[in-house]
Amino acid sequence: MPVGERQVRRARTPRRRAWPDDALLAVRAGEGDADAFETLVRRHTPELLRLANRLVSDRGDAEDAVQESLVSAWRRLPGFRRDSEFATWMFRIVTNKCLNQLRARHPTTPLDAVPEPPAPDHTASPARAAETSAAVSDLGKALRILSPEQQACWVLRELYGLSYEDIAAAVGINQKAVRGRIYRARRALTEAMVAWR
Repeated sequence: MPVGERQVRRARTPRRRAWPDDALLAVRAGEGDADAFETLVRRHTPELLRLANRLVSDRGDAEDAVQESLVSAWRRLPGFRRDSEFATWMFRIVTNKCLNQLRARHPTTPLDAVPEPPAPDHTASPARAAETSAAVSDLGKALRILSPEQQACWVLRELYGLSYEDIAAAVGINQKAVRGRIYRARRALTEAMVAWR
């Protein structure tokens, strides 16, 4: 195809409409625009589900937490001050819903009361995929040893890379408490995962 024809085709191709950013959509949704809120829901639900699932470790409970969070967000949007990003605000709402679920069902178990995992069998050489799956499974079990607040702080920091300030806002505690909970969570997880070192 000649260069001139390529340029004409490019000129005729309609440009994609740029998607509005979250801040604009949140303002519109706060004013009652259901389509703007639906766009935010479609944009953020997959990540919110991953967060909830990592926190509560149950797909049904995670879906319930996200659903309740979205309903809560829709009701609270007119009061959303926009002093944080919409995604951070939603993380805070989902985290709090998950923490409430965990507190309701999670008896805190002392770390020394959890049986030590069996030593790995070094004579058999398992496939790398099976080993990784077992390590992830053990990490999930170890996470359930943590208090709900420690678990939330660790997940938000280690898996989502949130700042201490954003974690403090999401969990509703100060930054010093966040640092303490993350430190204790890391220490407990290191002890629980000793077989994988």
